[in-house]
Amino acid sequence: MEMPVPSALVISRKQQLVSRLREVLPHDAVISHISETRAYECDGLTAYRCPPLCAVLPANTAEVAAVLKICHEMNVPVVPRGSGTSLAGGALPTADCVILGVAKMNGVIETNYDDRYIRVQTGRTNLSVTGAVETNGFFYAPDPSSQLACAIAGNIAMNSGGAHCLKYGVTTNNLMGVTMVMMDGTVVEIGGAHLDAGGLDLLGVICGSEGQLGVVTEATLRILHKPEGARPVLMGYDNSEVAGQVVTDIIKAGVLPVAIEFMDRPCIEATEKFAQAGYPMCEALLIVEVEGSDAEIDAQLALIMDIARKHNPVELREAKSADEAARIWLGRKSAFGAMGQINDYMCLDGTIPVSELPFVLKRIGEMSKEFGLDVGNVFHAGDGNMHPLILFDANDPDQLHRCELFGADILETSVAMGGTVTGEHGVGVEKLNSMCVQFSAAENEQMFGVKRAFDPQGLLNPGKVIPTLQRCAEYGKMLVRGGQISHPDLPRF
Repeated sequence: MEMPVPSALVISRKQQLVSRLREVLPHDAVISHISETRAYECDGLTAYRCPPLCAVLPANTAEVAAVLKICHEMNVPVVPRGSGTSLAGGALPTADCVILGVAKMNGVIETNYDDRYIRVQTGRTNLSVTGAVETNGFFYAPDPSSQLACAIAGNIAMNSGGAHCLKYGVTTNNLMGVTMVMMDGTVVEIGGAHLDAGGLDLLGVICGSEGQLGVVTEATLRILHKPEGARPVLMGYDNSEVAGQVVTDIIKAGVLPVAIEFMDRPCIEATEKFAQAGYPMCEALLIVEVEGSDAEIDAQLALIMDIARKHNPVELREAKSADEAARIWLGRKSAFGAMGQINDYMCLDGTIPVSELPFVLKRIGEMSKEFGLDVGNVFHAGDGNMHPLILFDANDPDQLHRCELFGADILETSVAMGGTVTGEHGVGVEKLNSMCVQFSAAENEQMFGVKRAFDPQGLLNPGKVIPTLQRCAEYGKMLVRGGQISHPDLPRF
């Protein structure tokens, strides 16, 4: 992994920069001592670390604009940061950058139940958005596993989804408008509390841009009426490929569950030790949830459970109470934390056609043996958004290197099967090389063109998301395998 070379000139002007930032922010909102900046040296991808030059914690849009104007004038890179839960290194600093954290911007600005939207500052956590409206019978649909901690700013940056995105979509499907500050301090409004904005769909460009184009300070989010009811069913199988086939059969049957989640044995064992959710010890576990009236739920579950039984489950358990439902979900929501307790891991985020799940799960198992690294699979099976967790020792350079190669092979396989290198975690630094596999030089240049239109000096979140032509050329040299295309054994989509 390579990051941009830090500017010695910017680093030498640190005191001048800090002094200017303290002119527009409270003293305690500017963090400059090395012992304190280390709190921002990485995000959820802990394999790569670098303390920033300093960090700032503005409290509103005006303060963000003032900070960016100063950094723009002094040619200082800025890395926006939500809650630091990114698993792709999306908020990894450079040694010459200012980390701009939005943690203090956590207020609710407006709630409109008639038109079903809420306006919030983007430092507000995902789960607390629902917390602000649930007493009135509403909820905010996107629900990443880190929803207790992750910020709306990061959700917008990565276009996050979650377990229930199969029915309700990801962040872009629930985002109506934003207030965004450009790198030069200009404040712009994009979209709003209405169905469609006129002109270009800039909101679609902003959502998923990973802080490359501006800093989103406020967001208008769609809220929905809570469903009449919901009920999950737990399915255990003695083979991951069989579980993958069950997912395919459910989707082919025309049923639309609100969620279909997958966990394999390593994840099951880890979560049981961590959360004691009462999962069966098997090779693969599916959690399928449907919602609606009791009659709707019964009808959908009857069809789903009939499909499940045809594949000889080792356990088939329908939740009979709210407590049972909560326990079924407890393990899945705890999976990433549970795996983090037993080992360092790198979480991939490739997305594949649902029909290819059985094949890709088999290939990941084969790759695990080839690279000599264990892997746990926990992911949103309903839309093919895979999250293989490659286990390694971050203190062992050889294991880190093998982990990187293993991850790259998984993502290459995803692309070869008609998928993508990322679904909801973003590109960050983790998947930068893999972007060379999915996109051509011309396509990457188009992305750079959009970047230059918003941020001509390239100061926002540098070294992420879009690979340079030179980087792709160097990565291509490393991928030569006997003069053949990558993975010549794989059937092409």
